[in-house]
Parts: sequence; structure tokens; C-alpha cells
Amino acid sequence: MQAVILAGGKGTRLRPFTTSLPKPLVPVGDYPIIEIVLRQLRHFGFSEVIISTGHLAELIEAYCGDGRRWRLRIRYVREDKPLSTAGALRLIRGLRRDFLTINGDVLTKLDFRALCDFHRQAMASATVAVCERRTVVDFGTIRLDGDDRLAAYVEKPSYRYLVSMGVNVFDREVLRLIRPEEALGIPDLIARVRGAGGCVMGYRSRADWLDIGRLDDYQTAQDIFSSPRRRAQYLRR
Repeated sequence: MQAVILAGGKGTRLRPFTTSLPKPLVPVGDYPIIEIVLRQLRHFGFSEVIISTGHLAELIEAYCGDGRRWRLRIRYVREDKPLSTAGALRLIRGLRRDFLTINGDVLTKLDFRALCDFHRQAMASATVAVCERRTVVDFGTIRLDGDDRLAAYVEKPSYRYLVSMGVNVFDREVLRLIRPEEALGIPDLIARVRGAGGCVMGYRSRADWLDIGRLDDYQTAQDIFSSPRRRAQYLRR
């Protein structure tokens, strides 16, 4: 199986950590995020990884090398200008019929093999891994009717919703929807696939998931990796 790690962003949400380090090399415990992802990909049976780089690309390439220390084959594609998450895919040669993409700042226990199997069984053009998140509003929320009478007053309500986990599987044919050297995000590519009549599936997961680009999630990840037992659940070998 083949995976693409999208590692070209500047990581502005994690400044000042990313002033001198690309976001995928920001440490979680003693390990850069990207190493955790690479270990997991190898555990779930992936043999080849393409890393799409941009900001401070040479540091990522120097750290990951050819991948042999993780028993992987790693190659790189470097953006000369920012192409966003989907635009960079158009630069990659030798993509297989189905390939997985994962953001370089994701920490999750998601079973990548099961996700790929689901995508193939559904004969989808694209599959988005999704999980449920809960947000608490730290205010008393007010709803007024048309005459400005109080219709509802809820103190600190919470909302549950599905979010993208930053992990997807694509059929190679979707690349024709990306123009050469076009800066395009994954959400826009998904919209184009749907507009072209392609089948886009959502893969529901209850796996733990953190967006390391968010400072709150990054601190949660550090707490997890301070526990040897919890850390071992992420460091697949």
C-alpha cells in the first residue's frame, strides 16, 4: 500500500515552535510527529511513502532519509510554490490506483488498513475519515424571535459534530480534476469529485484523534506521551 504525507505547510498555528522547525518535526514527547505517523503506516502494511514538502523541506528530508530505518521506501516531492494540500498531489509520479493521504500534523489510532479496505469495497472515488468532536460554548447563548423576545437561553451549551480527521483515500483518477500547478485544498478537491459525479464516502471512526496544529491538542498529545503505557499505543513497531 502507498501513502502520501502532506508536510508542506508552514505551521503558523504552532509558532514559535515552527519558526525553525517544519511542523511535522515538532516533537511529541521524544518523537517528531512524522516519525509517529511513519511507524503507524509501516505497522498497517504500507511499504511506500511519498512526503510532499515545502517549508523547510531539507530538514524533513534529512530526518526521514530513504525510510529504511522504518523498513519503508520514502521519496519526496517538493513544492516550488505553495500548492495547498491537494495541489501537491498533481506533482507526484507513480501513484497507485488507490492511495492514502494524511496530514503531517495528525496524531491518531486510526486503522489505516481498514480505511483503505472500506474505500475499495465501496468502489469510491474518495473516502474521508471522520470522527466526532464536542465543543462547549463558554457563554450563555441567546436566541431571540422575530420581535426580539427571548426564545431560548442556554448556559454553556455543547455541540457534537463530525469532522475530517485529515486522512483520506483517493482513486488516482481524481487527479485529473486538479490543474497543473494549481493551489487547491483537499476540501475543494472533494467538492470537485462530487460535482463530477464521483462517489465520496465517509469512514466513521471512534479512534482517538488530535490535530497537533491546535495548541490545545498539542498539549493533550504531550500529556499522552508522558505516559509510557499510553505512548506505546501510538508508537507502532
